[in-house]
Amino acid sequence: MVQQRLLEIAIAEFAAKGLEGASTRSIASAAGTAMSSITYHFGGKEGLYLAAADYIALQMGDSLTLALGDDRIPEGIGAEAARGLIHDIIGRLIEKMTGPKSTSYSLFIMREQMEPTAAFERIYGGMMEKMLHVLVELVRIATGRSDGNTAEVTVITLIGQVVALRGSRATVLKLMQRTQLDVSATTVLAARIAANIDAILDRLIAERQELS
Repeated sequence: MVQQRLLEIAIAEFAAKGLEGASTRSIASAAGTAMSSITYHFGGKEGLYLAAADYIALQMGDSLTLALGDDRIPEGIGAEAARGLIHDIIGRLIEKMTGPKSTSYSLFIMREQMEPTAAFERIYGGMMEKMLHVLVELVRIATGRSDGNTAEVTVITLIGQVVALRGSRATVLKLMQRTQLDVSATTVLAARIAANIDAILDRLIAERQELS
């Protein structure tokens, strides 16, 4: 499908060069189509950029959909089940962040994190926002903590571990003395992140019990 091909190529081009530096001519050529296709399907360069942001939001949101089925936390869920869902969502994010498509996706998002445009609202306002709020609620259920921004700060910490796998990829590879983040390396990292999740949640529960 020409629209999807254009979007995938555009994401890589925008990630590497930004909106101003990207070339619609290069994007169309790499997609094997005419520049008029970009105008026809997306209205131009800016429209393509926003569509690319929507596409990324949709792809990244799959982690939540696959974990919850209907994007909602099951009614009456208990603490252990909530913890299990946190592990499931974070695990799926790890798969996304270490997958073959994540390089360009991550660079695109990082550009928007540093200098937000209307595209950031498309990325955050899509499934990302829903996923983050779901994780916040799951942390509250799993730990019984609803004080201040405890759950929000916890989610930032949990997500940060995963983002580091891509955002600090070169450092991760150097420190682990590897040339690529292969399955064996990802498995070790995922196991450590899973253990960290339990340690963080357990500490929050202990703090709650100390305060009560």
